[in-house]
Amino acid sequence: MTKAEFVEKLFAKANLASKSQAETVLESTIETITEALMDGDSVVFTGFGSFKVVERAARKGRNPRTGEEIEIAATKVVKFTPGKTLKEVVK
Repeated sequence: MTKAEFVEKLFAKANLASKSQAETVLESTIETITEALMDGDSVVFTGFGSFKVVERAARKGRNPRTGEEIEIAATKVVKFTPGKTLKEVVK
């Protein structure tokens, strides 16, 4: 599903006044989640899932082209863990 298709469904399900209003709601939601993750908070939607930032340790890897061993730096990544309800619906 693309962002445009998602906005279309959001517009229809939420009975919003316009598609631009639906897009604003979506953009605001994404922005709010992003800001919370940047601040180090986790975002939990009970039944749906949770987003949190985790630290990935430095590790060794290989350049697939040359086979040379390289050092991959430590970094932070966003992790999504699906909730129980979402897991059951998808099965």
